[in-house]
Amino acid sequence: MHNRFHRSAFRNRFRFALPCALIFAAACAAPPFEPAESAGTPTFSVLSPELVSTASALRDRALEDERAWSFLEGLSVEVGPRSAGSAGDHRAVVWARTTLQAWQLAKVRAEAVTVPHWDRGNESGRIVSPFPQKLVLTALGGSVGTPEGGLEADVLRVESLAAVGALDAGDAEGKVVFIDERMERTKTGDGYRTAVAKRVAGASAAAEKGAVGLLIRSAGTSTTRIAHTGTMRYRDGVPRIPAAALSNTDADLLGAQVRRGGPVRVHIELGARDLGEAESANVIAEVVGRELPEEVIVLAAHLDSWDLGTGTIDDGAGCAIMAAAARLIADLPQPPRRTIRVLLAANEEHGLSGAKAYGERYGDAMAQHVAGLESDFGAARVWSLRSRVAEDQLPLVDDLAKLLAPLGIELGGNEAEGGADLRPLRAAGVPVFDLAQDGSDYFDIHHTIDDTLDKVDPASLRQNVAAYATLAYVLAEQPGELGRVLVPEPQDGP
Repeated sequence: MHNRFHRSAFRNRFRFALPCALIFAAACAAPPFEPAESAGTPTFSVLSPELVSTASALRDRALEDERAWSFLEGLSVEVGPRSAGSAGDHRAVVWARTTLQAWQLAKVRAEAVTVPHWDRGNESGRIVSPFPQKLVLTALGGSVGTPEGGLEADVLRVESLAAVGALDAGDAEGKVVFIDERMERTKTGDGYRTAVAKRVAGASAAAEKGAVGLLIRSAGTSTTRIAHTGTMRYRDGVPRIPAAALSNTDADLLGAQVRRGGPVRVHIELGARDLGEAESANVIAEVVGRELPEEVIVLAAHLDSWDLGTGTIDDGAGCAIMAAAARLIADLPQPPRRTIRVLLAANEEHGLSGAKAYGERYGDAMAQHVAGLESDFGAARVWSLRSRVAEDQLPLVDDLAKLLAPLGIELGGNEAEGGADLRPLRAAGVPVFDLAQDGSDYFDIHHTIDDTLDKVDPASLRQNVAAYATLAYVLAEQPGELGRVLVPEPQDGP
């Protein structure tokens, strides 16, 4: 493991002279984040004045700290796309470990994880008849490829995954099923929960009805001509058919041709292939606790990305936020009472391999995991704090919300989900917290070629760091226990 991910691969990483200088300058021109006006000095019922004072100073200092941007720019520019098992994935592990070591975090390590390695290959599509047009599409992650020379068939349009299941036997025989379901844009991102179902399960549902291929309207809200990828799953015992997502504009085009009546025929070529298993790693770093080092607060994000963009929003931003939050806490005059552990997980996108490996490795130590936080929703400003704690801990959550209020963050409910890479913690009843970001525009670029560095506002990135650093520090420092709470398993998230 350590021989493979050796440090020398990035010995000269600091040679780069900001090849994205123009992008950075434009991003920095955004108005700075200004904390919300206070309605007076809040009263804290649980936290001591000393803890409040230190946490408040940490929060304010984070708003001036540029290390998250430095991390994010480096990961985006020097590594870029890093799908599980790829050469980019290997570079990312080396880069992240080297960077966290340079930041002088403690116990930096790469813990081996076996991941699936899927390659997209070349892809193209077009409407053959009645009105020939090019189609912008992209294979769904895990899809099989088309036969040599491509796949050509008539289109059967349906409006939802449920409508596929309602088809009569023979309706889709020999056809390409097109699920034309539009995703709703919301601040919370909840529209994704509905839209993603067709991406995950549509191929097997269509194959059961005799289809030879699947096209879906992208699980995304973009109005430009880009397609959104994302993982899909085949069910055992069902034929595996090629599956791809159309850009929303091309879904409009295909739907318009279908509505004109008569058969619509498409030609699809996907070079996708399964390359078997490969080696990757979870990259971990710590701020070791001064009194209870065995008790752990986990700050999670995922290091992998899809291959279309540079993985900046999903989830380079999360990695940068968590790393910078930990470094700011490490800068304090004394470490917090408990250990803060940064987990940059392998292969969240295509099977949660890193999360599963973490659960297996640390399963016997879950009783010492005190809380989990995850950042995997881009870099837009945090607007809400949600918790998942026992009822008797809600006064602490109220105090946490008071600390975060100057950042423009309001108190939400006690129904936090915690994020996909925290599933092993949730299963053990570890309390989790969500810092909900504004997702209004997130799904315009999620899983697309447009997931690039210029989409990040540095001021918003710093606000995220301030929120996570404050929350993590207080959870690591406060003397009380958070206990355990059962958390229902959430649906697949972004």
